[in-house]
Amino acid sequence: MELQVGQVQEVDGEQQLLYKTRGTCSQYIEVGVKDGKVSKCVFYGGCNGNTQGIAKLVNGMSPKDVISRLDGIRCGTKCTSCPDQLCRALEQLQDSAN
Repeated sequence: MELQVGQVQEVDGEQQLLYKTRGTCSQYIEVGVKDGKVSKCVFYGGCNGNTQGIAKLVNGMSPKDVISRLDGIRCGTKCTSCPDQLCRALEQLQDSAN
């Protein structure tokens, strides 16, 4: 199944979202949550090493913990960052579950 930008889909018990970022070098984040833990995190674009590191670090964490640690991080003079945009994506997933 192909993900549609901005639409939360459920596949085999995993909530999935292809999130269009705003104000960052990365263009999209593909994120999945299953059993209350981040099960997938892939950045498209951005600083390759940093986004790979973020993705590996958040895998297995609860969305709440990710948001509490990464929310509000800025990149240079930008008012957001790839980690901050990941928080927006996770919030969208959480909002769709409620």
